[in-house]
Amino acid sequence: MTYSVAVSGASGYAGGEILRILAAHPDIEIRTVTAHANAGQPLAAHQPHLRSLAHLTLQETTPEILAGHDIVFLALPHGQSGQYTDALTDVSLVIDAGADHRLESATDWDAFYSGPFHEPWAYGVPELPLGPLGSGRRQRERLVGVRRIAAPGCNASTVSLSLAPGIAAGVIDPSDLVAVLAVGPSGAGKSLKPNLLGSEILGSANPYAVGGVHRHIPEIKQALRAAGGSGIHLSFTPVIVPMARGILATSSARIAAGATDADIRAAWESAYGAETFVQLLPAGTYPRTADVLGANTALMGLHIDRDANRVTVVTAVDNLVKGTAGAAVQSMNIALGLPEARALTVNGVAP
Repeated sequence: MTYSVAVSGASGYAGGEILRILAAHPDIEIRTVTAHANAGQPLAAHQPHLRSLAHLTLQETTPEILAGHDIVFLALPHGQSGQYTDALTDVSLVIDAGADHRLESATDWDAFYSGPFHEPWAYGVPELPLGPLGSGRRQRERLVGVRRIAAPGCNASTVSLSLAPGIAAGVIDPSDLVAVLAVGPSGAGKSLKPNLLGSEILGSANPYAVGGVHRHIPEIKQALRAAGGSGIHLSFTPVIVPMARGILATSSARIAAGATDADIRAAWESAYGAETFVQLLPAGTYPRTADVLGANTALMGLHIDRDANRVTVVTAVDNLVKGTAGAAVQSMNIALGLPEARALTVNGVAP
């Protein structure tokens, strides 16, 4: 069966990455691409690298244009998807790459976002452990056959995947979590922002949303609660660095009383040993963002620091692939009953 697809926000970074992956998907026909200010222009004027889709023209983003497809991807700014999802009741599968349907708590939404709260959808991080770890449960079981999927925030899924195994296994203390991330500016979208101009970020590292105000914090806490955590306290600091795409997240947690080194490493090995797209590297090995460029892979290095009594997890992802578009397509495959890895690769691009 071939599924017809519409992608909104197709002129942006996330929309373009969704299109790049879907263009190689044998079960997908990309029929419609939409935009707002760029409607009426050729897709190739905004995504010149997508040569196989150069025949498409960006249409207006309206419920009427998006309706009539088997699958709709929404790659819109936060707070804008809900107005369309409410009207797409007849579409078999809708996948939102924005934040509108990620959070389960209206209180969290009001504290970190603006506009009306919308119902939470199935969270699109298939490998996320659902505690306790010994149960073998993963978020993917909640994606089978669903009609609505919320793709994750890139920083949020990276930190959640980094720490969830330790929480699910009870080997780290959820009350003392710290995450510092080096992130590429493509995660902020394609809209022109003075602080993201090349002259502002080249040769510099720039922290932002410091002090517990980043919008991905409630999403991380929600995922870690699903892994079995309670009393979660997280210090989260993202830093823009001069690379177009990528996240290198250094996450640490206090070691739980009684947890041995063998217990700690076994938690992450048990969580991800059988996973294709989340891989734990050998002891003493740590990933680079260059290793995952263009891949739907999260690579992790784990260190046990007994002197500081902390576990440190260093995780690299491509924020536009595993962080957004790849997670969305992977979740789509699960929902449709297709092979989970279809159209996705573990291989990065080097140099």
